[in-house]
Formats: sequence, C-alpha cells, structure tokens
Amino acid sequence: MIGLETRELEYFIALADELHFGRAAVRLSIAQPALSKAIRRIETRLGVPLFIRSSRHVELTPAGKALQEHGRHALNAVGAAVRHAQRAGDARTHLRLVLKPGGDAGLLSGILTEYAQQPDARQVDILFSGPADRSDFLRDGRADVGLLYSPFDDLDGLAHETLYVEDRVVIVASGHRLAGRTSARMSDLEGETLPRGKGIPQGDGTGPEVADAVQMLQMIRVGRMIGVLPRSLVGPVPAGLVCVPVTDAPPSRLVLAWNEHDRRPLVASFVAAALRPLRRGTRSDLDASDPPPGADDERLARGSVATSR
Repeated sequence: MIGLETRELEYFIALADELHFGRAAVRLSIAQPALSKAIRRIETRLGVPLFIRSSRHVELTPAGKALQEHGRHALNAVGAAVRHAQRAGDARTHLRLVLKPGGDAGLLSGILTEYAQQPDARQVDILFSGPADRSDFLRDGRADVGLLYSPFDDLDGLAHETLYVEDRVVIVASGHRLAGRTSARMSDLEGETLPRGKGIPQGDGTGPEVADAVQMLQMIRVGRMIGVLPRSLVGPVPAGLVCVPVTDAPPSRLVLAWNEHDRRPLVASFVAAALRPLRRGTRSDLDASDPPPGADDERLARGSVATSR
C-alpha cells in the first residue's frame, strides 16, 4: 500500500497553500531545494503530478487538488489523535468548551453548576470562537465540547444533543414597514436586503457582508438591511431596533456537540451533566415562544470558568 509520511504531507500542504516554493520553504523553516526534492519524491511515490511548474507560476493539478483537500483532513485527524492521547493520559486536563460570545441561550451557568456536582468534574476553560469555526474547534481537537446553533453551524462529523429549541425573529429598524407587526412570515421578507456572511444565520443574502451579529445589528439600525436570528442571540433589543417573530421560519436548536469519535469519559461526563436537567424536566426545550431562562440578565462572562470537585 502506498503511503506518505506525515512530514511529507505537511510539505505538500504548505506548497499547495502558498503555490510558491520560496514562501512554502520559509513557512516550513527548510531550504527551498529540500522542499523541491521532497515534492518530487511524493509525486514519484504516488505516480501522478501534483503541481504544474513554470519559472513564474505554480499550479495544482486535479490530483494535487484532491490531495490538498483530503490531506488536510488527514493532518487534522493525526493532530487531534495526538492531542486526545496526551489529554487522556493527564488527570489534570481541563475540559475546553467553545462557543460564540453570548451564544449560550442563558443556559451555560446552569450547565456548569450541574457539572460541578460530578465527582470527576474538571476545570472548564471557555474558548470563544470566530463567527463560524466552532465546528472546526471540535473536529481538530482544540475544544472538547461546544455550544452550536443548528442548522447554522456545520454538524458533519460531530455528535450532538439538543439543549434548547427556539423560534427566529426578524430584526428591523424602528421605522421599517414591519416594525409595527406582532408577527411576520417568510413571504413578508421577500424583496428585503439580507446580510452576507459565513457565520451569520440567513447569511446568503445580497446585502453587505458582516462578520457577526453585532455588525449586522449596526447595519440594520442604519437601514442597510434586515436580519433573521434565533431569539436568544438578540438578547435585550438594542435601541432603534424591533424584533418581530417569524411564525413559519424553521426553528433553531442550541446543541451541545463533540467529535463523534471522542469516547473519553471526560466528555461523556460533561454531556451527561448538561442533559440531566432536561431529563428531570427542569429545563424545557419545547417552548420556543418564550425567551430561554435567564436570557435577558444572564450574559456570559469572558474568560475561564472553574468548576470544583
């Protein structure tokens, strides 16, 4: 069976990303001739050309593009396996939870309190992600568990449990035609300008590109667009804006997610603690018409949260 060493795959990915031997060599901290020799060795072993080279240009072949896509996943998997092995052997390992700022629907404090009662509870480190990379944190091992919003976050390769189900609201400026409505339907939004942005729900619109909900709310306030968000992501409605429930929008789910291949007791214990209130019936994820418990006054503090044994 033909195989590549991890180091060779790292060399290839660096060149595939940079498409420049000099820059890739600097990135890898090796000499350019050594990189060229390694790439030729990889192509010889695989029996296919990976790059088209000229004196001024480096380009991936179809075979190179395929190896770039799958090779990156392979490197991430190897890195995650190493990190999981190291963490599994360390009894002092902290549990790392990733979420977007304010993206806990008011549930995090209760979850941490429940988890603190576990006899095997660890310190929980809170990691704040960018607009749309929480799933990557879980896949590559940077985080152990995460709070994600479905269907907006990519759950491919992740196991998950639903913590809360809620409706969506359309956010408009106070002078907008929908501002006086008690409810709206998706058809009422036709012709409106919606935002663009990878980490934004309904972020495939034709309006200005925004990086997060904060930027989106600012653009809505000045009349450049409207937005549709899960109710809990809005929190207290900022001045100059109005939230109107969208009655026929698919519901949003706040889920606790983790890598589907992660079987560590560290993760299983946290998941069990997070789900315990649901199974006791003390937290309802069925009533999407009401704001989540504590959504208005329980905002997430930035930093690390420690749980004690």
